[in-house]
Amino acid sequence: MSRTLLPFQTHDLSAFAKALGGELRDCGHPPGHVELLNMLARAGGCRNFQHLKAQADAKAALETPPVTEPAVDYLRLRRTLRLFGADGMLLRWPPKLRERELCLWVVWAAIPARRDLGEKTVNAYITARHDFGDYALIRRWMVDLGMLERTPDGSVYRRVERRPSAEARALIALVGARGAVA
Repeated sequence: MSRTLLPFQTHDLSAFAKALGGELRDCGHPPGHVELLNMLARAGGCRNFQHLKAQADAKAALETPPVTEPAVDYLRLRRTLRLFGADGMLLRWPPKLRERELCLWVVWAAIPARRDLGEKTVNAYITARHDFGDYALIRRWMVDLGMLERTPDGSVYRRVERRPSAEARALIALVGARGAVA
């Protein structure tokens, strides 16, 4: 059993000592480790040690602020959106790494989830999302960034499921709307 670090405090030390003393007297024998943990928890006002641990976990969860995503950089989004045509196709390879990653998320979204795909099929999905004719470049970048995984011989590809950033989700929606209009 792994060791659990659990903070313990009491508001009334005298009442705690009195309750623990009564528990020890009623026990009639030297308590074991788990029995002593349960006695301490009951003296502190909980039903048992598991209840004490659950209370501490719940308190920690409530005190921890929720993780918020960084705000969308709309200027970067607008600059990146210029790389896409009115039909939603990627027109050219972005010079900046951050813009490349955002553009790759758009291509990633077009690849089917949870399916093994052959190299030609993946190339077809990538080709359908760009106009500059270098599907191999895009495919390699997607593998390098962990968006696609492939077998060592490169015969089978699979989209890696993970949540895109808020900016990437916004770009996917904007490019998708462009592609639906055209």
